[in-house]
Amino acid sequence: MYENIGALSLDLLRAFESAARLRGFTAAAVELGTTQPAISQQIKRLEEQLATRLFDRIYRGIALTDAGHALFEAVQAGLQRIDDGLQTITAQTQHEVLQVSTDFAFAAYWLMPRLHRFHQRYPQVDVSLVTSERSHALLRPDIDVAVLFGDGRFRQGESHWLFNEEVYPVCSPRLLAGYRQPLALDAWIELPLLHLRGESSSQWFDWNNLFRALHIPGVPAPGQLRFDNYTLLIQAAIAGQGVAIGWRHLVDALLDQELLCRPIQGSATSALGYYVVVPQRKRRGQMVQRFLDWVIEEQAQR
Repeated sequence: MYENIGALSLDLLRAFESAARLRGFTAAAVELGTTQPAISQQIKRLEEQLATRLFDRIYRGIALTDAGHALFEAVQAGLQRIDDGLQTITAQTQHEVLQVSTDFAFAAYWLMPRLHRFHQRYPQVDVSLVTSERSHALLRPDIDVAVLFGDGRFRQGESHWLFNEEVYPVCSPRLLAGYRQPLALDAWIELPLLHLRGESSSQWFDWNNLFRALHIPGVPAPGQLRFDNYTLLIQAAIAGQGVAIGWRHLVDALLDQELLCRPIQGSATSALGYYVVVPQRKRRGQMVQRFLDWVIEEQAQR
């Protein structure tokens, strides 16, 4: 097999292909990181092994002979196929790690249920999730891309809007057992309310804001259960321990699964929301761009 190749060196063929494509030994030497005499020697040795002249030396340059043209087309096609094969192997064996940071709630209720589709599309990429309730910790130096809550004005990076804050009361259907449907306002006010405290609660809708937005009279009860983690708060709601403020984009799957329901109708929306943020110190790499495009695409499908 491949009898005509014989003992030909790949280096000779690369030197020939570069010289033929660039129409000069000097240009080929620059491209291959060697010297013009070295390229000239390699071409000479190739011509001797093939017993065929490949180039005509003309004034101020070189020109391919008929044999040279034939060999150039074959070598260029062969080298391209080799390069394509090596690229395929490299893509299969090398995994990139993408550091993605966000808060616990977004990771648990929005990102994780969808992340398998990103892995199916880009199997060579490993996503390393970093979660925290402290926003300043989500843009640390090793982070490639973050999904943050706020007004979109993040000095540390370039932000891309994902969705606004749209909220409404949610609870377990079990909590409404024994109540007549639809739930009357006086009965709704008697239900225990689950509260969020800590850094996140300073920006998110709280019960006072929601009561005003929904024109509910009175003041919300202080509640016996308070959480500094939205994920735990929602788990408490699923367990029937009270009514939570549900984010549409975080609890919609739980509503579809009937783990949660809406005891009353009406919702409120603010100017705040979630943004995909690319830190300024990071170059917009290919995988960062692909992750950004994928997140926005996933949101558009809902």
